[in-house]
Amino acid sequence: MILVVGNKGMLGQELMALFGSAARGVDVGEIDITDLVSVQRVLTTLKPRVVVNAAAYTDVDGCESNSELALQVNGEGVAHLAMISKEIDAKLVQVSTDYVFDGRKGSPYQEDDAPAPLSVYGESKLAGEMNTCFNPNHLIVRTQWLYGHAGKNFVETMLKLAAERDTLTVVDDQIGSPTWTRDLALAIKALIDKDCRGTYHAANAGVTSWNGFAKEIFRLAGLKVEVAPMTTEELGRPAARPLYSTLDCGKLSADTGFSPQPWQDALQRYLELRQPN
Repeated sequence: MILVVGNKGMLGQELMALFGSAARGVDVGEIDITDLVSVQRVLTTLKPRVVVNAAAYTDVDGCESNSELALQVNGEGVAHLAMISKEIDAKLVQVSTDYVFDGRKGSPYQEDDAPAPLSVYGESKLAGEMNTCFNPNHLIVRTQWLYGHAGKNFVETMLKLAAERDTLTVVDDQIGSPTWTRDLALAIKALIDKDCRGTYHAANAGVTSWNGFAKEIFRLAGLKVEVAPMTTEELGRPAARPLYSTLDCGKLSADTGFSPQPWQDALQRYLELRQPN
């Protein structure tokens, strides 16, 4: 049995749908990953063969003012999952982020590139990666720019704003790969099926800026919205962002045979399947 921790979240719901009857999900109210006793009770009772941790504190700017909570959830919580999953001889799959990098490399990041987080969020997720290693049978999957049908995300925000105005200003100096949670779930499944261990990158193919992403959303949705550029500095958010954090996913393809589709194709399919808000 595969246990999905955070099964009600955007990625968690995709994982549950993909694994079907092979999965069991738990979320807030059933498990508190910041409490070792809670983690021990749930995992020793259910005895899964794989634990996928899709739970996280993902408010990047909120982490700056709530650093203790960020480290508890994204760091210490993972340590608890690692220790208990090791005790019950289960694999731990930890979902991580491109924010563990500083974005200054200038080319796509590979799995063995040195992390250098710029924000509390990035630091807390890196702590989670390090704590995952308490269980030697582990898998760390870094991804980026997630959107999905079951949660607040950039695509839905843009479509909502498009209904209110015909001109938007969006950052054009952050470069990455928009990633559909359904494709990330498929990548995670492929890695589990092949019994892969260690660190892997998984994101949809191709790169763009948030500005380019917004333009493609409106093009595919048939909306006439002017998207003006702005810099990250001009936006002035509390947390620093990596400017070029594209992930090299060649290792994923080589070891599993699975290659995520181009981000434009994934976005088109997402828009076809979405339920309008």
